[in-house]
Order: sequence, then structure tokens, then C-alpha cells
Amino acid sequence: MRLALGYVPLVDAAALIVAVERGFTAAEGLAVDLVREPSWATLRDRLALGHLDGAHMLAPLALASSLGISGPETRLAVPLALNLNGNAITVSRPLWAAMMRDGPGDKGLDTVASAFAGVARARAGQGAPLTLGTVHPFSSHTYQLRLFAARGGLDLDGTVRMVVIPPPRIAEALRDGHIDGFCAGSPWNSLAVEEGYGRIAAFGCALAPDCPEKVLALPAYAAPTCGALVRAVRRAGRWCARRENHEELARLLARPDHLAIAPALVRRALAGTVVVDPDGTRRDAPDFVLFGETAERPRPAQVDWLLDRMTEAGQIVATPEVSERAHGLYRPDLYDAALPD
Repeated sequence: MRLALGYVPLVDAAALIVAVERGFTAAEGLAVDLVREPSWATLRDRLALGHLDGAHMLAPLALASSLGISGPETRLAVPLALNLNGNAITVSRPLWAAMMRDGPGDKGLDTVASAFAGVARARAGQGAPLTLGTVHPFSSHTYQLRLFAARGGLDLDGTVRMVVIPPPRIAEALRDGHIDGFCAGSPWNSLAVEEGYGRIAAFGCALAPDCPEKVLALPAYAAPTCGALVRAVRRAGRWCARRENHEELARLLARPDHLAIAPALVRRALAGTVVVDPDGTRRDAPDFVLFGETAERPRPAQVDWLLDRMTEAGQIVATPEVSERAHGLYRPDLYDAALPD
């Protein structure tokens, strides 16, 4: 069986990439073509139209696609989660300087969030609101930006301008002054820091611990026969989770045909020791991105968390019918059925 599986170039595509590149899919009798997609909207539409047989997908976007509120309504199944966490909020150096102007210093998440809120209110009052980038409206990145603002007592709606930018382009949008900050997955935060124009203000894992991030999304009609793929990607995810494999994993992900970036920037996320500013300041976050056994089983509680965030953002009205349809997306029964006896 030959499958086309889509992904967006991010560190958290690791389990899917490793499953193919290290032969885990071949060992299950699967021939897989990896398809690098430029944006989440493109990936969503190609999956909906049958050009892809499955994909590395934003968990909230899989939910929105299934509910018919983002792109074509698409019956999907999620038999496996690919990771938890992996995001960060990065701001421009001028914005960081404005946040620190009154001398609060980087004394913790609440202090930084309050400083951000103060600048955002001032800019809005001057008729020049801050512009923040997110990778898709239906993403944990959008919700983490809202959580960050709320930590500082700020309601983003009506105060900050939000724009959608594909992950591989979001750092350069900050560099070119099109946005004042963004929330994205690795390695694009580290790229902005490494190139000198960005400062990481907050880790996603601090804003929303064990945040449901990317999932393996399949057309619902393929779900009954997905056992071999689930086993292969599960093995790959556990391989990615082992620290002794991180050097090889960083080199693999960094290749020109995947992320096309320096391996050192990938290693920062994998190690959970992240450089947050151009001066080389490091912050330890062991849970910065999680693969393997900790992450892999789809959990109904994650659907509840996503529905709550979507409701807070005004994206849905969480009726019992919506909740029932949403919970039908996550299929822990398929995950369990795929495991060896």
C-alpha cells in the first residue's frame, strides 16, 4: 500500500518523518511518500480533497475541519497524537525593549505578560495596535497568545491585530517588521533569536502544560485499516523521545528536504534548553516538546480543553451536538486496537 502523508516543516513533525526515514513504515509493509506542505490551510484542503492519505495536523484544525468550520467539512479520525507542547511566543527586540522600559526585568511569566499588556494597551490607545502572528486561527498558538494576554489582564479582542502566517514564513515576517511578535512551533522561534531580531517571551508549555499540539489525522474511511501506520508512527515517536537519539534526529529534521535549517536550532527544542535572546540567555524547560508514550494516546479530555479554548475565542458555541461530534474525532479505540497483542 502506498500512502501520501503531509506535514508542515516543524520539529513536531518528527514522528512522521522518522517513521518513514528510519524504515518503521516499511517494516509494517507500507510505502509512504512524505509531502511537505507550505501552510496549514494548504494541508487541510489537500487532505479534504483526497490528495493526501493522512497528515501531521494541528489538533484544533482537525477538530474544526471535522465540524465544518474551517475549509471543507471533512470526516476525520485521530488514532494517534504526535506530540504535546513545542510552541513559544517571540516578540521583536523593539517590543521587548518597550516591555522592559520601566525596569520590570524578566522576572517570570506574569511579569512579562503584564509588561506586554501595558505596551499593547498604550499602542491601541495611540491608534497603532500591535500586530501578532499566529499560524492558523484554529491552533493552540492562537489560544496560547490569548492565554498570555489574559495572564497580563489583557483581552486581545479589539486591542491587538492578529494575522495568519505559515510557520516557515513567520520569523521573516518579524524580521521584516510586518508583525511585532508571534506564536509558532520550533524551530522558528529559535531562528528569530539566532538571527538577532527576536526575543522569546514565553514558552507554550508554561502557558498550557501538556498542550495538545499535533495529531495524525486520517480520513475517517481509512480508520479501520490504519493499524500498521499507527504502529509505525508510534514506534517512531518513542524513538524520538529517547535522548540518545536526539543528535541523529536533529540532523535528520534539519535536512534541506525537511526543515532546511541548522541542526543546532532543532537541538534546542529537543533538549529543552532554549536560547531566548541574542545574548545567549538560556532557559530550561524539560517539557518544551514531548514525544512518545507521554503524548501518543488520544485523550477525550484534550477535546474538552480544545472546545473550551474555541468557545473562549468565539469560534464555536459548544452545544451537546458539537461536543458529541468533536469527541468522535479522537479514536483511542483505534490506538488500542493497533497495539501488538
